[in-house]
Amino acid sequence: MDHFRRKSPEEILRSISKLHQGRLKVYIGAVSGSGKTYHMLREGQTLRQQGIDVVICAVSTMQRPETVEQAQDLERVPSIHWVQDGIEKKDLDLDLLLKRNPEVVLVDGLSHRNRRGARHATRLEDIKFLLSRGISVITTVNVYELEDVHGIATKLTGIKASYTVPADTLETADEVVLIDVTPETMLDRAQEGLLAGGGIWKQGNLAVLRELTLRLVAEGVNNSLARYRKEQGLIGPSGADERILVSTQYHWNGSIYMRRGQQIAKRLNGELLAVTFVNQKQELTKEQAAFKRSMLKLAERIGAKLEELPLHSRRELPGELVQYALEHHVTRIVLGHSKQTPWQELRQGSMIQELLKKTRGIDIFIVADRAAHDGERIIPAQIHPPQRSSESFHRLNEQELDQKIEQVKRGRFKVYIGAAPGVGKTYTMLREGNDLLKKGLTVLTGLLETHGRKDTLLQVGELEVLPRRVMDYRGSRLEEMDTDEIIRQRPDVVLVDELAHTNVPGSKHRKRYEDVLDILSAGISVITTVNVQHLESLNDAMEQITGVRVRETVPDHILQLADEVQLIDVTPESLQQRMKDGKIYAPEKIHQALSHFFKTGNLIALRELALREIADDVDERLESWQRSSSLRGPWRREEVIYVMVGSGPQGERLIRRGFRIAHRLKAAWYVTLLQEGRAHSSRADSKRLTALQTLTERLGGTFGVLPVRRGKAREVASQWVAAADKAKATQLIIGQPKITGWKLYAERKSIRSLLRYARHMDVLVVADYDPCTNEPKPSGN
Repeated sequence: MDHFRRKSPEEILRSISKLHQGRLKVYIGAVSGSGKTYHMLREGQTLRQQGIDVVICAVSTMQRPETVEQAQDLERVPSIHWVQDGIEKKDLDLDLLLKRNPEVVLVDGLSHRNRRGARHATRLEDIKFLLSRGISVITTVNVYELEDVHGIATKLTGIKASYTVPADTLETADEVVLIDVTPETMLDRAQEGLLAGGGIWKQGNLAVLRELTLRLVAEGVNNSLARYRKEQGLIGPSGADERILVSTQYHWNGSIYMRRGQQIAKRLNGELLAVTFVNQKQELTKEQAAFKRSMLKLAERIGAKLEELPLHSRRELPGELVQYALEHHVTRIVLGHSKQTPWQELRQGSMIQELLKKTRGIDIFIVADRAAHDGERIIPAQIHPPQRSSESFHRLNEQELDQKIEQVKRGRFKVYIGAAPGVGKTYTMLREGNDLLKKGLTVLTGLLETHGRKDTLLQVGELEVLPRRVMDYRGSRLEEMDTDEIIRQRPDVVLVDELAHTNVPGSKHRKRYEDVLDILSAGISVITTVNVQHLESLNDAMEQITGVRVRETVPDHILQLADEVQLIDVTPESLQQRMKDGKIYAPEKIHQALSHFFKTGNLIALRELALREIADDVDERLESWQRSSSLRGPWRREEVIYVMVGSGPQGERLIRRGFRIAHRLKAAWYVTLLQEGRAHSSRADSKRLTALQTLTERLGGTFGVLPVRRGKAREVASQWVAAADKAKATQLIIGQPKITGWKLYAERKSIRSLLRYARHMDVLVVADYDPCTNEPKPSGN
């Protein structure tokens, strides 16, 4: 549809101007030695093979063998050498480059400062000059060399950059690609002498810089996604990021709601917005004016945007709030519990109930009213002193000792993860396998899926590929990984593709990741691959983004079990070009893929989701090493999450949401299936119960069933809340009503009663959406 939209005069002028400009591509990494130059040179080789005129200038290989190898066969334009404080520097020779006039120049060190008397003071200015002459540039930069990141990087790690580039530099680039490397790999490279000054890098510093890089690129991708969705006329949340909106008033509890919103935004790594509606015909009282000043200061301190909007009518407030939320792509609205009596709600209308009617794809988070329940007027912070000192003297019991021994015996586990098929996970895994082989380790390729990709097949090199085990199933001969043979051969490392694969019925295990666990238990290290859409808890986000329900999933704890998780990042443009070139799917599947799963909007959102997910994984590991190092800050409150599910189709979504929230809050979590009326369940009910229980336990939750008597809504709600109180729940999770007709009225009545009884705890109402249209679904009027 967008192809037929008439371009504005500004768009036409920008497009014409771009035709005369070179393209700028930036490889960004956490630190020097992460592989930026290697990948830049490898791309140069690929472009040269495609007939593009490529040269290199002022590129530093640091004499790393694999980087030197990539620079071979690429034409080098001499750079200008000079010395500063005994260190040799290289400047671009712009005159030689203009005379040579290549299509693409590869150059290192975007933040480099030129010698005194040079045409330009900085390399960035040199690059802009080349771009203006129609010469494209591919370059590299470290995250702490960006002006807006340098301050926080220095504060958290003590690392300082000699020079920085302006904050908007990446925004002007046509492509930004992250080179993600785990701290473990960087430390290995330092020990092998491949990194100069490697001793200064601590694992904590590397992890912090890695997370800063992931989040920075994710924000850039988010901006790109926002522009794309605006061009397409799409409203509401994208499903790839979190944006929290606090609805507040100039009242004593306004700052409490904003603080709660800040806590949520920090743990979800989301943007925080706040809005208050004011009757402009009435002047603020002295108290309201004082609260306004206080809340504006708080908003500035916590990095929130507080906006004041006119209130025309109290009954119009829910609709105006929802409209504001949709326009700002909000994913969650935070507000306080209602203090109205049932009679007042009937006469004046209920803010929360109206929001539940009108919201489209937006969660509603209702903050506990503990002041009314037990006299508290602040957010409780049950801070437990660290127990590490006492734990270090704790004598292990027999069970704990066995667990520790098993962990010691277990092989090392590394996962390559990507946003979509074709990003290069298998390619990189095979390349690492060959590197390990050269170091004298025995490496076996246990299961390889090249999907006919020639470049991937070439990377097999000297690696031994294990024959697959053939199985008969319903008259067909199917192949699976031969796990028993891998364990019998006992290699140092085994490479296993497609971790989320479901095995042929009759196999020892249903899923390939279970085979991998057996291999690890045998003391064999495993390197494997998976796409972000296969993570169990992201199943609903994937369906919201792509409209596709992923059937093959991996429990999140498998990713947490990994010693290393490394992201393979590729821009949507590059991925689509690979698809068009036939490097991902067979020719007959290309058109369908580009018009469905590989659509630009999908790929941008999936890339952002992958970046944020790995950033969260890094943060979790940082928090386990040292709580003060976590970029999100410690969560200073003991939480218990209580998820209520019915027999409807929302159950799995609520369970997955409960898991993700509990995981980020380090909370215990429970799932309770509400069974009304019947003492004996049907076969279908039993099957449903088993499915919900299996999913809960696979994700690490505690499952239970709560029989409730059919009766008045308030009696049923009282039973629900009593069960949550028994579990000492601090947050209750329920689903937005999905049914229609008279049942919808009954469901809303139950929720109204539930919210009245649960005012002493936080309540999250998870939004419903329609996966068929990839749009959030209204819940009725």
